[in-house]
Amino acid sequence: MLTDNNKIFHRKKILTIFLVCAGILVLLFGRLVYLCVWEAEHYSRMATELHERERSIKAARGRILDCNGKVLADNKTVCTVSVIHNQLEDPEEVIRVLCEELDLSEEYVRKRVEKYSSMERIRSNVEKAVGDRIREYDLAGVKVDEDYKRFYPYGDLASKVLGFTGGDNQGIIGLEVIYEDYLQGKEGKILTVTDAKGLEVEAAGERRLEPESGHDLYISMDMNIQSYATQLARQAMATKEADSVSILVMNPQNGEIYAMVNVPEFDLNNPYELPEGTPETVSAEEKQNLLNGMWRNGCINDTYEPGSTFKIITAAAGLEEGVITTQSSFSCPGFIIVDDRKIRCHKIAGHGSQDFTHCMMNSCNPALISVGLRLGLDKYYAYFEQFGLKERTGIDLPGEAGTIMHKKENMGNVELATVSFGQSFQITPIQLITTASSIVNGGNRITPHFGVKTVDAGGNVLETFEYPVRAGIVSEETSATMREILEMVVSEGSGKNGGIAGFRIGGKTATSQTLPRGSGRYISSFIGFAPADDPQVIALAIINNPQGVYYGGQVAAPVVRQLFENILPYLGIMGYNQ
Repeated sequence: MLTDNNKIFHRKKILTIFLVCAGILVLLFGRLVYLCVWEAEHYSRMATELHERERSIKAARGRILDCNGKVLADNKTVCTVSVIHNQLEDPEEVIRVLCEELDLSEEYVRKRVEKYSSMERIRSNVEKAVGDRIREYDLAGVKVDEDYKRFYPYGDLASKVLGFTGGDNQGIIGLEVIYEDYLQGKEGKILTVTDAKGLEVEAAGERRLEPESGHDLYISMDMNIQSYATQLARQAMATKEADSVSILVMNPQNGEIYAMVNVPEFDLNNPYELPEGTPETVSAEEKQNLLNGMWRNGCINDTYEPGSTFKIITAAAGLEEGVITTQSSFSCPGFIIVDDRKIRCHKIAGHGSQDFTHCMMNSCNPALISVGLRLGLDKYYAYFEQFGLKERTGIDLPGEAGTIMHKKENMGNVELATVSFGQSFQITPIQLITTASSIVNGGNRITPHFGVKTVDAGGNVLETFEYPVRAGIVSEETSATMREILEMVVSEGSGKNGGIAGFRIGGKTATSQTLPRGSGRYISSFIGFAPADDPQVIALAIINNPQGVYYGGQVAAPVVRQLFENILPYLGIMGYNQ
């Protein structure tokens, strides 16, 4: 028998168990109330998601427009064809139709149709007409969704500037990738309710979360100038049987680029198509290397020895430092001895005695070497940096190359001499035209660029881009003197073929030999600006490896002259007799 103490202990134990159970029940009830009341929306959403199948809707990518509003990059409506395995009623018919309409192999389609997945994409970027035909078959389990594909109305125009997009509609190269955040937009969704077997509940219909279109990008490029410059580049390439031709056209006052040409260009609507004549047997790695080369923008991605166009920089440094004036006298016997090195002038007989203005007009190597030596290594290197030549320009395109220059500690008189007339180092074309612009525009180091503003679908300006300007890289006086000298180069000197009757044109020619020396390969170039007293446009033409005559004054200068003859009136730049 239980004693009284045992009875009391037993009752306490039962009471404890009861209280514990009651407490647990209270906690469970509280949790249930919490889940049903406070977390109801969360779990309702989770339950809905378990029974919703999601399909993305691509957003319309923002367009790219030139300075006059002409559309350079647009969108084309295409379709994405997918299958949902659980909803297929006649897989064999689906395979037959998709093979026939999409021109795909049976093996490829069958593998995807028979795959157990929530949704399997068969093909994207399908022409809308084809997508509409597939939709008309009304095949259970086949989804045809409309989306967008990038379309370039002018084919290969400015291909290496605009760039292109990939299968996911994201930028790959060029402006398309630099301004991706503005152009890409935000994808939408199609949400379909399904039962436990994954079959659509027809009565529930579909929910759509509409996509948000990307913003339009206006750029400084002028399609008319770009088109004409491209035409001239192609003519020069064909006439001189050159490897390639590049032309840059820019506003030297603010850095807006009107044209950037790199021929041969490529078809933006077929960017993975290799040029004619490429062997079909190339490996995947070789093909990618060929594509990378085809897509390279020589104006910014490649460096070269600028040759005599770089004498603009040496002359500006000499004038700014005061080691020369326009009347400084130089004697050219056809060569100059620097330490143990004999460096020749392009005119073997020499130019004789001449003032500095005529040294520039005649593009005299010994004279410009003398200017460099008068400056000395420390000051010359300081001006090289002051002019911004050791930095990248900051252009809004990917992959800009930096200047390849001697380290100061590795330079002696010979290296200083060769740099002074544009050899033994390398810069990009965009660096050269930017630095030249900064010297003739009054001394303001500008930032070359394409991006001007972004605009929404309603035409409202969302953002206007601003770019750094560094004032005072040379004085106004030095800038004015350089404009006068370079005008003389065109009116009476080696750049005569760049002149236009009735217009004040300034400029400088160059003929540089590629490495290795003695290869017989040259680069002909000419940089010109107008009007010479108040530059509003500057252009650089570079012809790589021209056959036959290869001098910049005879090969490249006429290209810029023809360009200016056409675009100066177009830009509203009148000659002094007009």
